[in-house]
Amino acid sequence: MESNYAAENISTEQPETREEARVPSEDGDEERPRSAETPPGQRQEAFDSSALLGFSLPKGARIRKRAEFLKVYDKGKRFEGRFMTVFILPAEGPLNRVGITATKKAIGNKAHDRNRAKRLLRESFRLSRNEIDAINVKLDWVLNARRNILKVKLAGPLGDLKAIAARVKAGEFELLPQKAQKDTD
Repeated sequence: MESNYAAENISTEQPETREEARVPSEDGDEERPRSAETPPGQRQEAFDSSALLGFSLPKGARIRKRAEFLKVYDKGKRFEGRFMTVFILPAEGPLNRVGITATKKAIGNKAHDRNRAKRLLRESFRLSRNEIDAINVKLDWVLNARRNILKVKLAGPLGDLKAIAARVKAGEFELLPQKAQKDTD
């Protein structure tokens, strides 16, 4: 007594199509946009995130290659802070450049800890831009995170970097590294 339920109970006839499925309005029957954008008369302005931040780091302002990092380490001047170690070297180009490191040895094995440390240093550099730009010489900056940066909020590393920038501006060091000074004596 097996029956075909679908054949007995489901209609195969299609309903009549209606020409005007939408109700016309006073404004007329304007066609809707085909894509997920707003209509031309109501277009939103493009969002500009750089205006919010006030600072973007172009590729030319980043130290990215290992050889550039090693050059700053070898020939640059070292400054110790509570949350970072900073190496600086006069830049060859027209911009202050920055390189940021957070090593497994210094921070630990967890990638999210190293990423947080790098974000804190990057934001500290961004917020210290006025102090850094006030220095007459364009410099290459390498910021190395220290383990205790993970225990603080942004104010700690920011204060650290601003203090180092103030020391650099005050001229507490000579632009020639110590190795080069010995060679010239």
